[in-house]
Amino acid sequence: MILYLHGFRSSPHSAKAQIMARRMEQRGLADQFYAPQLPASPEAAMALVLAWVARQNDGAHDSNGDVPETLSIVGSSLGGFYATWLAQRLDCRAVLLNPAVQPPRDLQQYVGISTQYHSEEPFEFKAEYMAQLRALTVPAITRPERYFLIAATGDEVLDWREMVAHYPGARQHVIDGSDHGISEFEDYADEVLAFCGIAPQPSQAPLHPRG
Repeated sequence: MILYLHGFRSSPHSAKAQIMARRMEQRGLADQFYAPQLPASPEAAMALVLAWVARQNDGAHDSNGDVPETLSIVGSSLGGFYATWLAQRLDCRAVLLNPAVQPPRDLQQYVGISTQYHSEEPFEFKAEYMAQLRALTVPAITRPERYFLIAATGDEVLDWREMVAHYPGARQHVIDGSDHGISEFEDYADEVLAFCGIAPQPSQAPLHPRG
């Protein structure tokens, strides 16, 4: 099961979310992929996700009440910040795509009303959300083996060096160049799926002429 969390002002219609959805569909696993529209409130966003996790795992918890090991979270930008908090809480794998490391600092300038990227619908980011972000901050990760960081040195929004420093000991793939959206994410999708425990799509055996 893969949970995809989009970034600030973004949506499940983002290019990376759509690429992930297509790859899962190609593997016959469309029902194992969930990319919700996250509310602007960080507190509400995490409540929505945790409620979904509880529904998915109803009756499937182990004796300690932990979520099954099949859950992986893929988070982009602010979604990567959320994915980190969730991975620490749920003890699951997380793939971080140019994740926000200090959103309480970086998003202060965006308090107010703007629009969503993929719909032009109003998007209100309230000052009270900054405290919610601070409450979700993970000062230092534990069990770094459950994390996979993909960071682009050409990210025009966030500093890739902060990302690398925030996930010491984790698997890291630093892209030389690229951009915040990781425009060539199609090239990395299978690597992400493999980390999440999704087997590669079987290739068609070559045809050999008889004789």
